[in-house]
Amino acid sequence: MSKEVSEEPEHAPARKDYSDPPPAPLFDLGELRMWSFYRALIAEFVATLLFLYITVATVIGYKVQSATDQCGGVGVLGIAWAFGGMIFVLVYCTAGISGGHINPAVTFGLLLARKVSLPRAVLYIVAQSAGAICGVGIVKGIMKDAYGLHGGGANMVASGYSRGTALGAEIVGTFVLVYTVFSATDPKRSARDSHVPVLAPLPIGFAVFMVHLATIPITGTGINPARSLGAAVIYNKKAAWDNHWIFWAGPFIGALAAAAYHQYILRAAAIKALGSFRSSRSN
Repeated sequence: MSKEVSEEPEHAPARKDYSDPPPAPLFDLGELRMWSFYRALIAEFVATLLFLYITVATVIGYKVQSATDQCGGVGVLGIAWAFGGMIFVLVYCTAGISGGHINPAVTFGLLLARKVSLPRAVLYIVAQSAGAICGVGIVKGIMKDAYGLHGGGANMVASGYSRGTALGAEIVGTFVLVYTVFSATDPKRSARDSHVPVLAPLPIGFAVFMVHLATIPITGTGINPARSLGAAVIYNKKAAWDNHWIFWAGPFIGALAAAAYHQYILRAAAIKALGSFRSSRSN
């Protein structure tokens, strides 16, 4: 009596239970003819407008209240919650339309990882910057005298801290944010933890919250060039522009570091590419 036995080879490669999307083309001019592309731009514009309106209004409101009552207002904790909470809400609302970037540094990091094309990244940044300017403009129109009196929510290097310290704080803070974005949206994690797609905006919002707690005393926390630009343009005082470069250089360097760390260390893209190269050479 014979018995058929089928055995897997001892060293059979494990099958992946997820699939990485193909890299986005660097130039995809075809998407410029699609309505979904312009819908995404509108979503980024509106989301950044709402983000700046709520958060800068919270900052100004806190300063108005604390000027008359040292224990009044939401405090630094409340400001951090406003930023983190709004990111959670807006990423949840817009992720299915535009990806929910709401931040040029996030867009830049995803461009480096080939998640978006160059034209999309550039126009996203333009839409985010325009939305931020409009959002802060609404705050100024509503709060009027209080807006100018209390700094306009502009990011500045706090007294007692050097430019180098401020730059470092912006780099590390943005690294935390963009690293969280990559981790929360990783196809490998999404495939193995079915709850992650639903909860992806939550860790991103918490990352923004935690970074604000650490960085508000140093720079007021930028980690988002559109946020810093919108406040600087509407406030438009010398103090807001003196070190404005920090709030672009820091987030872009942090995004670059986060993209490289996630793609080439955690996801081992460099090793996979080298292995593929060696395999093709041996055939």
